[in-house]
Amino acid sequence: MNKPINKYIDHTLLKAFATSDDIRKLCSEAKEYHFMSVCVNPSNVKLASSLLANSDVLVCTVIGFPLGANTIETKVFETKDAVCNGAKEIDMVINVGKAKEHDYDYIEKEIKAVVDAANGNLVKVIIETCYLTDEEKKEVCLAATRAKADFVKTSTGFGTGGATCHDVEIMKANISDDMKVKASGGIKTLDDCKKLIASGASRIGASSGVAIMNDYLNEGEKNK
Repeated sequence: MNKPINKYIDHTLLKAFATSDDIRKLCSEAKEYHFMSVCVNPSNVKLASSLLANSDVLVCTVIGFPLGANTIETKVFETKDAVCNGAKEIDMVINVGKAKEHDYDYIEKEIKAVVDAANGNLVKVIIETCYLTDEEKKEVCLAATRAKADFVKTSTGFGTGGATCHDVEIMKANISDDMKVKASGGIKTLDDCKKLIASGASRIGASSGVAIMNDYLNEGEKNK
């Protein structure tokens, strides 16, 4: 790791039943531990942005989530609305069905549309690796590269599987040098984070950020 673990973590709460109080707690934890961002559903972006104003924590949201089956026009509208409400990072889900059809021109087109709509804010492309073959993962990463996305991301956390070191390695090998990989889905422990970072991940999406940080701080105490 080339930075403290907290600066890898997008502290995440995307459950359908998350309340405003849950978002306040998430943001309070993020400020306490100085996480890289909070990742929340679009309806919570405005609240999170107000809570995190003048802090070092960014607000990230999800677009076309969790299935990715929205139209391009809908994803564009969602993105513009999220940016207007204060989102600084956009995690968009690709149209997985189009990827399974090997329609990579469509994938590139929708990513490019979201990148343009994000108006300079960072875009991460969720490819939902659990549904793709290794060759499909490669081709989607190449499409994301052509569309000038900033990151590719493994998973929504709502599919049949989450982040693996194998997938991170494939993704890292098939993006440009100025792009990065976000690992997400099923990441619960500090050990999980270390393995994924060693495989090439530059960002970790996790709802267990506080537990991971406690393990990290305890490890630091033991190594003194």
